[in-house]
Amino acid sequence: MSGTRSERVRGTRASSERVSGDRVRVLIVDDEPALTELLSVAVTEAGWRPYPVADGHSALRAARGCAPHAVVLDGMLPDLDGLQVLRRLRHENPRLPVLMLTARDALEHRIDGLSSGADDYVTKPFSLEEVVLRLRGLLRRAGAEPIRTDGSVLVLGDLVLTEETREVRRDGTLVQLTAKEFDLLGLLLSHPRQVLSKAQILDHVWSSSFDGGGNLVEVYISSLRRKIDKGRAPMIHTVRGVGYAIRPVEDGR
Repeated sequence: MSGTRSERVRGTRASSERVSGDRVRVLIVDDEPALTELLSVAVTEAGWRPYPVADGHSALRAARGCAPHAVVLDGMLPDLDGLQVLRRLRHENPRLPVLMLTARDALEHRIDGLSSGADDYVTKPFSLEEVVLRLRGLLRRAGAEPIRTDGSVLVLGDLVLTEETREVRRDGTLVQLTAKEFDLLGLLLSHPRQVLSKAQILDHVWSSSFDGGGNLVEVYISSLRRKIDKGRAPMIHTVRGVGYAIRPVEDGR
């Protein structure tokens, strides 16, 4: 992980969130105290409640006690193997979202984790912001999407994206998008003016990496441009050799 602790944690700040009148509960399973502390701070800053434990047996007991909405699970623990813990969690709660942490990025290890029931994974070293973004995506797909007190509407210039209704308007005109186009636009709007690489976009919108992924991103960016920018001043920009960014029109003037 790069940057100071305060810089890493600042990137995870979000509005206060809750599910069914309670904060989202995230079980954190890792035997590195410093990393567990950082993950706990990041989860708290995201508006969720962390439940940190240091080994597999404690994780299984905690899962029964706190009924977490999601789990961050290290693949290497001092007692049980992370995959063993994952399988037991899956046996007790097949719908529980699990994000695996691994220091190994070999394809077979990723396949083992996903085939054992993990919903997603990140490879160490990672940014805390990435962990929070992935957790938020898993919570939404599991139907435990936090209720936001604000931030459900993203606005940049005359472009407005409403998450609850999945509607997009530019200059008041409704823009029809596919599900993936909406997710891609939402990612760009969540990082205004920031250049996102094809790999970052592929990871966050498709949660996978595969041959031809860069071309897939190009196709969806082109489609978004046709729908968002056609006949208007462009907002979606290509930074050659780096990636893509969305900027308000006034930035280009």
